[in-house]
Amino acid sequence: MLKNKKAILIIILSFIIFICYHVLRYNYSVETLSKYGSRGSEVTQIQTKLKRWGYYNGSIDGIYGSKTVEAVKYFQRKNGLTADGIAGTKTLAAMGITSSGSSSSSSSSSNNVNLLARLIYGEARGEPYSGQVAVGAVVLNRVKSSSFPNTIAGVIYQSGAFDAVSDGQINLSPNSTAKKAAQDAINGWDPSYGAIYYFNPNTATNKWIWSRPMTVTIGRHRFCK
Repeated sequence: MLKNKKAILIIILSFIIFICYHVLRYNYSVETLSKYGSRGSEVTQIQTKLKRWGYYNGSIDGIYGSKTVEAVKYFQRKNGLTADGIAGTKTLAAMGITSSGSSSSSSSSSNNVNLLARLIYGEARGEPYSGQVAVGAVVLNRVKSSSFPNTIAGVIYQSGAFDAVSDGQINLSPNSTAKKAAQDAINGWDPSYGAIYYFNPNTATNKWIWSRPMTVTIGRHRFCK
């Protein structure tokens, strides 16, 4: 009888350990994702994006080494994320990368709307609603252009592209108006009439931007191609 009880207890404990191991392994793989020592296409995507945005100066080899760790930390610090050098779900979402841990199209769409809303809020809060949508449309027009990165995150985080990224306002929480403007822009409304640039004529110091053909002026922003 005692031997039977011990055997049953061992089986139960073994089962509990087995379940705990796989639960922890699953959670760790979902939350951690790419980190130091990782290899593969996701690491290549991370390196490619960070190099394009000026955070990474190493080779794009798909190996998550010390340079990649430092580049990810740099990106995280600039974007209000925990600077641990690990490309977890939040960091990947900020980069516009859909991982195996968050692969649904609805999740990717939600990330794009939120990121675009943050850019609109940082760049154009206080502007007329159509002007906020127009700022979002400029981002999307750049995504379509061969002269710019081909993702929303890529355009927004391109080095020197937007003041809101440079001064940290991209990390502010967008209000409902900015979120609605982002969704309207993504849905196809383009009050900018195809513009890929905009600027404030009262503060602009770059002579080149004045040479661009104007499409429309909304509020304090002049939109141009």
